[in-house]
Amino acid sequence: MSEPSTTDSAVETYDISTVDLNDDRYVVKQSAIRNKYVVRDSVGETVLRGKQKLFKMKEEFPFVAGDGEDAFTVKAGGIVDIAGTYAITDAGTGEEVVALDEDLSLLVENWTIRDPETGAPLARIRSKNRLLSALRHLVSVANLVPNKYEIFDADGDHVGDIEGQFSLRDTYTVSIDDAGNVPKEAVIAAACVLDALENN
Repeated sequence: MSEPSTTDSAVETYDISTVDLNDDRYVVKQSAIRNKYVVRDSVGETVLRGKQKLFKMKEEFPFVAGDGEDAFTVKAGGIVDIAGTYAITDAGTGEEVVALDEDLSLLVENWTIRDPETGAPLARIRSKNRLLSALRHLVSVANLVPNKYEIFDADGDHVGDIEGQFSLRDTYTVSIDDAGNVPKEAVIAAACVLDALENN
């Protein structure tokens, strides 16, 4: 039996203990209630449900697993979150798994997933359409047009996509092609709330 590689061990340190997100394709769909989401795997099983907590000083998105058990929480780093930093915290351990921050550029939607202690980049999520990204920040009606994103590892290599679909409710397909050297569960968790965060 072969020993796990150093890369595999490093990636496992960013796993979320409460869920097992090992599929290569997930569908994230917004419900009729704004900022409430359901995540299904490639065979249609519900693996996550989440919604934004209202009337909170800090933006907060708790997620539960398909069985209803607490999974993880995405929470803004400050009351006035100028830096656009969020923490993804494992509900099972209470530990911060990764940090998620946004590039404040109006021309493109860039999100970086980082180690919560060192700040080292682990993966990046980048909008494919600069014009649409700019319009989404400036004109609210532009949010009706689904956006598309690419997922890159820390070295800039393409590892997946987030594809928006035309729908009455925001719907995204998250595909991970080759995520051997990125924290897959953290990337999927980030993708789950990307729509809500961008629309805030």
